[in-house]
Amino acid sequence: MNTKTKRLLRRSRTNTVFAGVAGGLGEFFGINPFWFRLALIIAFIPGGIPGLATYLILWLIIPVD
Repeated sequence: MNTKTKRLLRRSRTNTVFAGVAGGLGEFFGINPFWFRLALIIAFIPGGIPGLATYLILWLIIPVD
């Protein structure tokens, strides 16, 4: 019998700073959302567009929990 639990990628409503993207990614992958926030900030540093674009795209395509 297969008892696998299917995980769904969703934006978090409880672990949120701005829109719950990093919180949702952290819950999905089972790691602290801090690391996703740090990666997005690092992507934002070189000129803003890569980090901001990544965040906005994820915000649009990941549904709310």
